[in-house]
This record gives sequence, C-alpha cells and structure tokens, in this order.
Amino acid sequence: MSTHEKEGAGPTASHIAGLATTQDVERIEAPVTWKAYLLCAFASFGGIFFGYDSGYINGVLGSQIFIDAVEFTGAKEISESHTSLIVSILSCGTFFGALIAGDMADWIGRKWTVILGCLIYMIGVVIQMITGLGHPLGAIVAGRLIAGVGVGFESAVVILYMSEICPRKVRGALVAGYQFCITIGIMLAACVVYATEGRTDTGSYRIPIAIQFLWAIILAVGLMLLPDSPRYFVKKANLPAATDALARLRGQPKDSEYIQVELAEIVANEEYERQLIPSTTWFGSWANCFKGSLFKANSNLRKTILGTSLQMMQQWTGVNFIFYYSTPFLKSTGAISNSFVISMIFTVINVCSTPISFWTVERFGRRTILLWGALGMLICQFLVAIIGVTVGFNHTHPARTADDPDASLANNISAVNAQIAFIAIFIFFFASTWGPGAWILIGEIFPLPIRSRGVGLSTASNWLWNTIIAVITPYMVGTKRGNMKSSVFFVWGGLCTLALIYTYLFVPETKGLSLEQVDKMMEESTPRTSAKWKPTTTFAAQQGAEESYLTKGGHDAV
Repeated sequence: MSTHEKEGAGPTASHIAGLATTQDVERIEAPVTWKAYLLCAFASFGGIFFGYDSGYINGVLGSQIFIDAVEFTGAKEISESHTSLIVSILSCGTFFGALIAGDMADWIGRKWTVILGCLIYMIGVVIQMITGLGHPLGAIVAGRLIAGVGVGFESAVVILYMSEICPRKVRGALVAGYQFCITIGIMLAACVVYATEGRTDTGSYRIPIAIQFLWAIILAVGLMLLPDSPRYFVKKANLPAATDALARLRGQPKDSEYIQVELAEIVANEEYERQLIPSTTWFGSWANCFKGSLFKANSNLRKTILGTSLQMMQQWTGVNFIFYYSTPFLKSTGAISNSFVISMIFTVINVCSTPISFWTVERFGRRTILLWGALGMLICQFLVAIIGVTVGFNHTHPARTADDPDASLANNISAVNAQIAFIAIFIFFFASTWGPGAWILIGEIFPLPIRSRGVGLSTASNWLWNTIIAVITPYMVGTKRGNMKSSVFFVWGGLCTLALIYTYLFVPETKGLSLEQVDKMMEESTPRTSAKWKPTTTFAAQQGAEESYLTKGGHDAV
C-alpha cells in the first residue's frame, strides 16, 4: 500500500480491480505541484502561432517592398481585394485544419497531432518566404493557406490537450495562458515589424515571416518531452500508458492513491459516456456531435452549438478589426502622427490585461466574467461610435501636403483621442474576459467520446468567422466601398449586446469541476442555475465502471 493510501481516502475508499475509488468528490485529484503547473503551462505556448500570425501580417501589408512585389505597380497600398485575400486565406486553411485535427487527435494522439501541425506550419512558412520570386501573390496566398492548416491543428488540439491534462482547480487559469500567449505573439509580431520596416530590401517582410520557424520548433521539441493526455489513453483502452501519463502530469508515483482515484474516475466516466454514445463508424462518430434534442441542455447537439457559437461570439466582438486593420484605420484620422505607437499601446494593453483572467476565471467563474466582459465591451463600442459620428473621426477637413495631396485632418482632435481611449478600454475588457473565456469553455463542455471533434468544430467556427470578418472588413471601412468610418463600431456594439444576452441565457458555469463533473452538471442544471450546482458523488463510486472496463479488456474507440 502506498503512502498516499495509508494517509489517503480513509473509510470512503475501496479497491476494485486494482484501482482505488472514493465517494469524496474533493479527493478525485492530486494536489497541484509546480511540475504540474509547468508541464501544463508549456502547452499554452502554441498560442504564439495564432497571435504572431494575426499580428505580423498587418505590418507586412504596409511594407513598401512587399507592396511593390505584390502589386507590380508602385502602388501606395495593397488593393482591398488583395488585402482581403491575403489576410483571410490563413483563417480559411485553419478552418479545415481544425476539422481534420479532430480526427487526427483520436488516431495518433493529442501531442503528436500538434507536432504534425508544427511541421505543416513550417512548410507553409517556407512557401511564404519565396514571395517576390515569380508570382508573389500566389506564393504568399499558398503559403498562408498551408500554414493555416498547421495553425488549425495547433489551435484545436492544444486547447483539447490542455483541458485534459490540467488540474481542475487551476484548469481555467492554465488554459487562459493560451490566450495570454496569443497576445504575446501579437506583441512580438508588432516589435519585429517595427524593427524591419526601415529596411530597403526584402528583409522588411521576409524576416517577420521567417521568425515563425522559431515558434514551431520550440513547441514541437517541447511537446516531444511531455506525456500525451491520459484521457486519450483511456479512450484507446491503454490503461498502463494512462497511468504513466497521469503520474508524470501530477508529479506522483504511479501507485499513488491520488493517481488511482483520478484514473478510476476518468475510466468510469468514459464507460458511462460510451453507454450513451456507442462507438460507431467514422461518419457516425461525427454524426454523434449533432445527436440529441435542441431543448435538452446536456444533449450533444446543444453542446456542439454552444461550443461553436461561443467562438462565433468571440469573433463578433470586433477585436480582430483592431488588430488586423488598426494601423491604416488610425492613420487615416489625421490625428495620429505615429499610428504604430498607438497600435503598440493597444497590443501592450492586450498582453497586460489577459493575466487578470488567471485569477478572475477561478475566483468569479467563466460565466460571470463573460457577462461583465460583454457589458463592458458594448458600452465602449457604442461610445466610440457615438463620439465618432457626432464630433469625432467622421468629421474631417482637407489638409493637403506635398507628400500626400489626399490627406485630411480630424476637426476635433480631442474627440478622436477619446475614441482611441475607449478602444483601449474595450481591449482591456476583451483580453480579460472573452479572449480566454471562450477557449476555456470549449475545452470543458464536451464528453470524452466526442471531445476531440467537438473542440475541433468549435475551433473551426472561430476560424470561419475570423475568415468572414477578415474578408468583409476592408469593404466595410475602405474609402472606395462602405467607408463606414466610426459607424462600424455600431455593428460591433450591437454584436457585443447580443453576446451579453447569449451568455445570460445559454452559457453554464464550469468553475472548479472536473471534466467528468461538467457532464453531470449540464445534465442536472440549467445555465442560469449552474453556478449553484455541486457534485454529490463520483462517477467511479456510482458506476463501478472501471471493473467492467478491465474485465472486458477495454475497447478501442473509433
């Protein structure tokens, strides 16, 4: 008997087929160690991919060397159609990559799917590097499409992997680290672009592209040293590997009471879910994501809709408008002498605000921060819009210069500065709430049999709406098209209002629950009462499923 058994669960523990179980819902996980923190936190490094790619392209599109290479005309800027294509094509590739990743994560494992994504990403970077030779537009578009597939693998499966390996008491904070890494990636991209913008050779855009290699190598090599998800091994009926992986993640010996009890809980829940969602064909396993009643909170269909709509709402906040198009948008006000500095301030606010969620998401919960975040964002968006259409950005007068005969200047510089301040406050609310909150929830709400595909579908939704927004925004604010100016913030404000209503009606509270307990909570409560739900028993004690699992010799899920 191990030390933990001697000091462990006491009279509530029993042993069934070599695994300890307990009825104490507070003892289903080992105490969190620094090793567990570091192992789980490293996986969040994958967010660098997402953030850097979102950030660097904004600066590259402004490089005169790049403009000359793509447009062939000595134009002052990339055309609206080419801007839309170059920015959105990565999201298009990522959409398909996230869908494919759902299958790959079940076939070859969570960590190896991410490593494969790193390899695909590097191939895409190589193709982007040849922009300027032959047909440059084709190279940058093809390279970003392929790199997007790699980012899709990474963005879907890192969330899945982190959700499955992180201790429940700090899972929200650690998964929020993924969003933190996204913000760091955006900031690093801005710094690299600023450092290379003065170059007179192709290094002005090739260097920002090439640095992406570094992120892929760090993540791939690091993940090779980490164990795969113990829940993946349970799904594949490999109990010894699951035990070894869980012991490494929790920093406990394999025969520890804690490891035995947590593994028993995972096995029991997997057996319970398999009774509800039997193994089937490849097509049937995807179809399982859409089974159940729309009016039943715990149905697979409702969970899939919840996951995909959460990511849709995150994109509808309008945050990517700020980071994709802020430089030309702010420059056109005539009130900003150095638009890069303002963009950098936005980026720093984004980085510094995200760690706040590490505490708030575990102290106040996922649902609470999403509600307050949506309220704060809609107030800021509407204020930016109202100021702009009354006295701010929408009111300008010609201010021609020898260098720019089409230049204009805002009539009220103070009003434009107020708009910029409220945009900065909006970024604070997004970065500390919806930025990490949506990613945390999609990793928690799906049962194990459909978790990889559910997370893949949710991530694909993020990238689908990312693509749509990237495509339409240049036409919404372009001077030759919609020319909405500040009025575009009425659109984002209205969508943030919708996000507030949506959160109140449909988003449950998952704080402090294991992934297995989240299933039970969604079955026994509604979103508005979910914060009051408390577990009363463990799956292992209720089902005794680990015994039947071992007796049957397990099963290999499709």
